[in-house]
Amino acid sequence: MQLPKNFYWGGSVSSFQTEGAWDEGGKGLSSYDVRPTDPRFSDWKVGIDFYHRYKEDIALLREMGCNFYRFSIAWARVLPNGDGEPNEEGLQFYDNVIDELLKNGITPMICLYHFDTPYRLERDFNGFASRYTVECFAEYARLVMSRYGDRVKYWMTFNEQNLHSMGLIFSNSTTVPEGVDPTRFLYQVNHNVFIAHCKAVKVLREVAPDAKICGMIAATPNYPMSSSPEDINFAAHCNDYLNHFHANVFCQGEYPAYMTDYLTAHGWMPEFMDGDRELLKENTVDFLGFSYYRSNTVQAGNFDEPLPPAAVCGKNSVDNPHIEKNEWDWGIDPVGLRTLMHDLYYRHHKPLFILENGVGLREELPADGGLIQDDSRIAYHRAHIQEMKNAILKDGVDCMGYVTWAPIDILSSHCEMSKRYGFVFVNRGEKDLRDLKRVPKKSFYWIQKVFRSNGEELE
Repeated sequence: MQLPKNFYWGGSVSSFQTEGAWDEGGKGLSSYDVRPTDPRFSDWKVGIDFYHRYKEDIALLREMGCNFYRFSIAWARVLPNGDGEPNEEGLQFYDNVIDELLKNGITPMICLYHFDTPYRLERDFNGFASRYTVECFAEYARLVMSRYGDRVKYWMTFNEQNLHSMGLIFSNSTTVPEGVDPTRFLYQVNHNVFIAHCKAVKVLREVAPDAKICGMIAATPNYPMSSSPEDINFAAHCNDYLNHFHANVFCQGEYPAYMTDYLTAHGWMPEFMDGDRELLKENTVDFLGFSYYRSNTVQAGNFDEPLPPAAVCGKNSVDNPHIEKNEWDWGIDPVGLRTLMHDLYYRHHKPLFILENGVGLREELPADGGLIQDDSRIAYHRAHIQEMKNAILKDGVDCMGYVTWAPIDILSSHCEMSKRYGFVFVNRGEKDLRDLKRVPKKSFYWIQKVFRSNGEELE
């Protein structure tokens, strides 16, 4: 009763939260370079300077025991305008990163899109609202898959793709045309992203047929507040609309009937162009990736009201008295991971891959030079890894690996440096860059034992 010998352990990051070098090496502007950030926090110009320190960071990953690393490519670094002539210096940077990972015995995985559209495509084409951006994405995929497909055998298209049905900001398509229903527009953009995903899957099958690719969702299981049939039914629909819809399309290659019925009833069904249905059907994924951080609890609401499902689910969310929360109000629910894995695997019949898991904490270096005592991070990962093992070894779930979010501290998704996820501290603040020194925490040595023992040593 042990995990497979080829099980993957590692970390995930995005380009804009780590690389810095926002205007170096021929990189073009991305949406994040021009979007204002919260004045209390930082900006994206430096990140943790991975662009200049990638060898040091990859050496730390190796020492940590990682055998897997998922990173995203900055689209604007390799195609500064989103289309047109490639930037060789940007392409060479990722060549160097991939080669360094392989040299250190770490399997790379590339994410094509982590919410960072080249700014020109946002400004001139309203992001993925335009089919031109979809075609640009397919050509971008062809460029990097052809370049790196000989060495990179695991790929994903869009980070947490179900979020594209919850907010236009993720597609950088925030300008709603006059007279158009905003929710119908949201689902049209979401559909365009599905088509972009399928076009990238198709490209990979052509240029690197031995590689594997996934779709990815941000998976947040919704529990009913009580055992009342109304609460149970509402929670089931929250899970359908917010989690399973995208997993269905990735794995079965079509919109499920519950979603087409729902969208049609509200007048939100997107327009399908000629060939769209065939693209969806013919380009299903090899495995299903997901992030997991928390669960949600809901009381019965009404999905007939004219609000997108995420808003209906959100307004009917309630506190769960059976789980603790962190400072950012995210419930800590390890058993939810096991329940989720069982549900996803036996519903969608594809191998699973946990591509993000972790907990944010506020931390500073001790004045005495000792280790950061992040025992709560250790407890969080211990409990989640144990429940993952239960899902695999007791429930029969096929899972490829456990990949933590931000194994070395990075800026959070809101550009907040003080919300730290890593096993390695990066010495910088919100405005003060300090020396960016990397300092292992107590959890570094704990996760090292876990990774090197293939999940056997959890104490």
